[in-house]
Amino acid sequence: MTPENSKKVWAYIQEAGDKLVGKLPESHRHPSGRNPYAHVAICVKHKFGQSYKELPDERMDEVMEYIDYLVENQS
Repeated sequence: MTPENSKKVWAYIQEAGDKLVGKLPESHRHPSGRNPYAHVAICVKHKFGQSYKELPDERMDEVMEYIDYLVENQS
């Protein structure tokens, strides 16, 4: 992904993380609370098989739609 698009996706991840603060279910793996920003980035990596930075620009809209999905369906 180009640096410009990568910055746009990262800003979108930050916005999604802001929306998820305090909304993710508790986890025994995270006794101090879950990091919603890391959660979104890790979910993107698991879904697409690579970090958002490594994806081609053509998949940017798909990544952003998935981030919207994560905000709507906290897990």
